[in-house]
Amino acid sequence: SHRDWVFSGHGVPVTVRVAVTANVGFPAIASREARVLILGSMPSARSLAAGRYYAHPHNAFWPILGALCGFSPSAPYRERARQLRAHGIALWDVLLSCERPGSLDSSIVRESMRTNDFAGFLSRHRRIGLVLCNGSTAFSLFTARVRPELRPPWNGLRCIQMPSTSPAHAGMRVAQKLAKWRAVLAPVLADITAGER
Repeated sequence: SHRDWVFSGHGVPVTVRVAVTANVGFPAIASREARVLILGSMPSARSLAAGRYYAHPHNAFWPILGALCGFSPSAPYRERARQLRAHGIALWDVLLSCERPGSLDSSIVRESMRTNDFAGFLSRHRRIGLVLCNGSTAFSLFTARVRPELRPPWNGLRCIQMPSTSPAHAGMRVAQKLAKWRAVLAPVLADITAGER
């Protein structure tokens, strides 16, 4: 599709038509036994190019989840995904697709957003009882665009906004982010482990 951008130079507005390509996210990483769903908004440009969730080297997602689940954040991607599934964690994004110049959530073109099929996903992953949104954009998109469309029991899912692991969220150090993620996720992981004994 195309977008018209209006610039004003020397007091004369100039309209420039720019071709915009829709970004399309990834399939979920999930086992049928998943208990927790972690949601981002849409993979960054770097992640889309790499074909992997959270591929930016300064994103704290893998270091945080590695610390909580006991795997190396530098392990091969396939192993990290396996570890998430083994710990009852599903990973996905709220958006299936959107137009977004660059990687910032604030650049997402609102009218281009299409959400993933959460009703279908949750019907196949019936043990999910907690949604953790990685940052404020994922949380606001989920609560405004997804939750109102869900039917019982899914419309009552517990949903928590977590500190964004993105390097763009620089107001909090990684150690602080880890502490907040640990406070919410560690008890859930302990319950999952206890239930498997």
